[in-house]
Amino acid sequence: MELQRAIPAAPAQSVAWELTRVASFVGMRVLAWADEVLYASRGYTLLRAQPNAAGASWEVVARFHPAWWRTLSSSARSSSARLTYRICRDGFHALAALASGHLLAAVPGAIVRLVPGDTEFRVSHKILRGTRPLHITATPDGQVFWGEYFDNPDRDEVHIYASNDHGATWYVAYTFPKCAIRHVHNIVYDEWEECLWILTGDNGSECRILRASCDFRRVDDVIFGNQQARAVALIPARDALYFSSDTPFESNHIYRLDRRGLDVHGHARGSLIQLANLNSSSIYGCRVGEAMFFSTMVEPSGINPEHHVCLYGSFDGLDWRRALEWKKDRWPMRFFQYGNAFLPDGRNTTDLLAVNTIAVKDGGLETTLWRVTTDSDPREPD
Repeated sequence: MELQRAIPAAPAQSVAWELTRVASFVGMRVLAWADEVLYASRGYTLLRAQPNAAGASWEVVARFHPAWWRTLSSSARSSSARLTYRICRDGFHALAALASGHLLAAVPGAIVRLVPGDTEFRVSHKILRGTRPLHITATPDGQVFWGEYFDNPDRDEVHIYASNDHGATWYVAYTFPKCAIRHVHNIVYDEWEECLWILTGDNGSECRILRASCDFRRVDDVIFGNQQARAVALIPARDALYFSSDTPFESNHIYRLDRRGLDVHGHARGSLIQLANLNSSSIYGCRVGEAMFFSTMVEPSGINPEHHVCLYGSFDGLDWRRALEWKKDRWPMRFFQYGNAFLPDGRNTTDLLAVNTIAVKDGGLETTLWRVTTDSDPREPD
């Protein structure tokens, strides 16, 4: 379905909910949930915790040993070191936790792998184009996927890589032909349809949301055609798919694609609803129980002039509100990164929201934990 003008959502009876700050951790980046376990990193050290309403106690899982100069630049404990960390884009940038106990992560220039029982990540694939993928996706049966993300000015063909041996080896599972797309933004596993959703960009027909079988024997365009189909964050739910647009050229929005409007091949039939306006581009989203969240980044343009990173949330998927915000700091975005709020990948079975903010005032390179509560939640004793 070529994305033209989505139908605005009808007013919904809102569910009262709030966020209560539980804890904060400076110099730490959240990466992924594995049910009740949260993974995060400090530089090239991976940590994990089982957070609760009282906070989190972190333990070291393993380390990756990069080039010597990245060992120096990746420290984020002092203010000056955090700037070096930002300008070098250091540390772990994506993580997938497999049911087998294997961990796969993206670091600058490589996909790295941790075998159960080991304490050191080892390179399993060197990135040849670009620096790293934006996300790594795993299915319950242990398949792992990531898509190439690089500048691609000549619009060369773009590969999706897969592994069936817990990341020990990789093969090309699918290739977008030359001039089809610029790069892959994300691949999201859908537990309800047991399929993959592939998000690509960046211009015109390159902006696509595709549905693929996990063996890639079937790959279908579902939404495509303009900047509102340019997305990085997508959240599957039982009855619908939710995604946020990521464009500096138009106003951004949150959308709902009703599953009842999809045929057996995932083709959309006029079932797209525009739910909410966003203040800027959005590239991260996550679920916390029934609640869903999308964050925005500071990427100023004539259309999106705001200098605040924002978090938008909804408990019912229809009524969305701006829940948190942070002001961009004074450091130039070209060198020290856009202001952003990272939200972890993976499956979260807790009632806690983990957010990592970067390039903002009063919260730069800080992870915060928030408890999501509603009026129906039992009150804690006084």
